[in-house]
Amino acid sequence: MTHIQPVFDGNRIEAAAPSTSRRVVDDYEAWVDEVIPAFVAAADTGRPFTICSVATDNNLPDPPHPKSQWGSLPARLQDAGLIRHHGYGPSARCRKSLVYVWIGVPVRLRELVAARRRDERAARRAARADERRAA
Repeated sequence: MTHIQPVFDGNRIEAAAPSTSRRVVDDYEAWVDEVIPAFVAAADTGRPFTICSVATDNNLPDPPHPKSQWGSLPARLQDAGLIRHHGYGPSARCRKSLVYVWIGVPVRLRELVAARRRDERAARRAARADERRAA
């Protein structure tokens, strides 16, 4: 199947039809297990990347609920000590919006970063519990 783009001078430009959607995985945890190796490889390069660029470059499937579940993946990767926030960049789908740009954490520091994030989350949970008891 080809996608035909009409041209006003009477010529026809033919190209492969754009993909309408990516494959969708039914189980969220199975999806996470399937896509994480691509993000580990991207983190190991040491170059900045966006979640969308890695997904597009590796033709990764979508999660069961793509509109909400792509956003939880970076948090998982940060909690595992694989990536850290690097800056902001233009969205690949919509050039008018900004998205997070990530960069990989060096392999020798990953466990240290993951432990620090666990400790920070535990401290925040304890502070919230103290606030609830005081109220």
